[in-house]
Amino acid sequence: MAKQWMDNRLTIACKYGYTLIYDEFTRSRPEANNVLLSILQEKVMDLPAQRQGDETYYLKVHPNFCAIFTSNPEEYAGTHKAQDALRDRMVTIDINYFDRNTEVAITQAKSGLPKADAENVVDVVRGMRARNPCEFPPTIRSCITLAKAIAVSKAKVSAKDPIFQELVQDILVSQTTRSPWSPQRQEIENLVRSLIKKYC
Repeated sequence: MAKQWMDNRLTIACKYGYTLIYDEFTRSRPEANNVLLSILQEKVMDLPAQRQGDETYYLKVHPNFCAIFTSNPEEYAGTHKAQDALRDRMVTIDINYFDRNTEVAITQAKSGLPKADAENVVDVVRGMRARNPCEFPPTIRSCITLAKAIAVSKAKVSAKDPIFQELVQDILVSQTTRSPWSPQRQEIENLVRSLIKKYC
C-alpha cells in the first residue's frame, strides 16, 4: 500500500495566498491547532516527509494569506480553551448581539412566523438578556429555536395560549441554565412568565 499526500485547504490557502475561514476553532483540541503557530508567526508551514513529488519539508506562506477564526465563548459546552500561544498571534474581536431589527428578520426568515410574532419572540429573549439572571444569556439561536417550535406546534404567540407558555419555559429556561437544580432556575422561570405577560 502506497501513501500519498494530498494538499488540504490549509496548505492550499498558505501556498496561493487565499483567506482561510476556520469556523469554531475552539471545538478542536488545542494540540490540533499547533500547525497554525509557525504559519502565523514565522510564515512557514511544516510539510510531511512523504509529500509526493516535492523534496522540501516546509512551505513559505504566501504574503497574501490570512485567516479568520470564529469561536464561541469558552464556557460553552463542547469547546476547548484556546492556547495562549495561538491567541497571541491573532486579533480578537468580540461580536455583540445583533440589533433588534436584525434579530427579528433572522427569526422570521428561519421560522416562517409572521413578523409580529417574530417581534414578540425576540422581545422576550432580549428582555431575558437585559435582566441577565442567566448562566448563559440567550442568543439568536434561542429566538430561532423558539420560533420554529411555535411554528411546528401551531401555538399562538399569546400569554393566553398554554402551549406557547410551555414552549417558552421549556426552551428558554433549559438554554439559559445547564442544571435543573440551578439556584437561579426559579428566578428565570418567574422572569419568563413576566416577559410573556409584557410582550405577548
